[in-house]
Amino acid sequence: MSKSEDKVKHSKRIQKEENAIHKQQKIAKSHGVPDHQYEGHRFAKHHALNCGDPKCSLCANPRKFGELTAQEQRLFQDVDQTRDFHSNGLPPTDELDDA
Repeated sequence: MSKSEDKVKHSKRIQKEENAIHKQQKIAKSHGVPDHQYEGHRFAKHHALNCGDPKCSLCANPRKFGELTAQEQRLFQDVDQTRDFHSNGLPPTDELDDA
């Protein structure tokens, strides 16, 4: 690879990281996180709404609090019940069968 290609790839990596940081800062500001917590390069590898406390019910593993994970909910869902819905969420009508 040439030097110019390397410079372009490097600048794209930096721009991608800066965009991610700005996006997390925007989320933090909209949710009322104090100003001192979203300064600098903190959100490079840290999400704005993750407090990092393993005892927090929002950030911790849901099984620690007696809830099922999304994967377990899909596993235990009622597959005997038919869910024949149109894309708008309404059950189909039999009016088309009468015509």
